[in-house]
Amino acid sequence: MSSNKKTMVPNAREAMNKFKMEAANEVGVNLKQGYNGDLTSKQAGSVGGQMVKKMSPVRTASFKRADRTALGHEVEVRYIATITA
Repeated sequence: MSSNKKTMVPNAREAMNKFKMEAANEVGVNLKQGYNGDLTSKQAGSVGGQMVKKMSPVRTASFKRADRTALGHEVEVRYIATITA
């Protein structure tokens, strides 16, 4: 299986590198330009996890509350929020 590293969108690689550096800074991992093979798996995973967290803008919250129309019954309520930056 060959790897194709051709960038489809101009400046996308630069933007992703900037995003990676910002995510690393937020979780306290010191990244340097170029090769970062000296990072532990935990450090690399925390950077990737932070990136995914930022890229996943949809959040859901579910809870149960008393039904306002039928006494003694509960209704599941789900909120779906989209976070935009």
